Amino acid sequence: MAHVTFIHGIGNKPAVEALRSSWLTSLSDSDGLDFAAEDVSSSMAYWADFMYAEPLSSSRAAESLEAVEKQGIQDVDMGWLETAEGEERELVSRLAAKIGAAEVAAAEPIRPTEAPGDEELLPPFMAERFLRTFLRDVHHYLFNERFSPRPASEYLIRDAIRERVVETLRQGAQQPGPHVVISHSMGTVIVYDCLKRVGATPRVDALVTVGCPLGLTEIQDQLKPEWSRPNGFPTERLGGRWLNVYDRLDVVAAADPKLANDYRREGDEVVVDLHEDNYGRWRHDIGKYLAGPKLRTEVAELLGVVWP
Repeated sequence: MAHVTFIHGIGNKPAVEALRSSWLTSLSDSDGLDFAAEDVSSSMAYWADFMYAEPLSSSRAAESLEAVEKQGIQDVDMGWLETAEGEERELVSRLAAKIGAAEVAAAEPIRPTEAPGDEELLPPFMAERFLRTFLRDVHHYLFNERFSPRPASEYLIRDAIRERVVETLRQGAQQPGPHVVISHSMGTVIVYDCLKRVGATPRVDALVTVGCPLGLTEIQDQLKPEWSRPNGFPTERLGGRWLNVYDRLDVVAAADPKLANDYRREGDEVVVDLHEDNYGRWRHDIGKYLAGPKLRTEVAELLGVVWP
């Protein structure tokens, strides 16, 4: 047996079990990696309820282009940006530029910048919704913003998400190992933060980051002093491999998709960067990544499963 803890990315999501089921389906479709058949248990470290009033009704993973267009990336209020000053405002502006947006202001639309050549990373019809959501979620987590997603519920976002993720990892650590974490998008920042900076986080056996923004200097700066380039690897709480999977046209990862140089262990490059070719106009979709043959092969090896 083995256990996998999933950690989702930005945007609203269906309820936790529906979301976990959709990730498992993406892994197993088309003669893929069937966790039930291989006696692999799984759990989802779910944090969308700290950012949204209620879950989506659809069971489809919300990172897909269709879900983003129809409902997955809901428009978010940028009023919080009016009070962001100094370091906070600089982070938002620099992140926006890195992922293809012009200058952002609370009361004005966020417009994508011109794409180089023919490689359009962000389809225009969804650019503003995605950028608003990405910038809000990253800012609120890194600066531990106080936020109320619904009446009578208010959270310090980083504190609340850390507690939820650490508890889910603790439950996973109690299952037969190896214990492998598969994280996507903003979920990669959250799990790295917990593994590197939160003492209560249990040790895991392997980490898989997918569509990951941890290569961005702006995010690395907020992970100091625990993060440093020579010793960015979370050695104390990661006992095995770190596999980083990216598509070069994934808007979240594209600016700096490779992590080996930035998360060294005692100066040595140990993170394995793996390019997985996705397809279509939207390359950040977790479903496409989980269907990838390279990712499936590597995850099977980490779990001790013979596949295909």
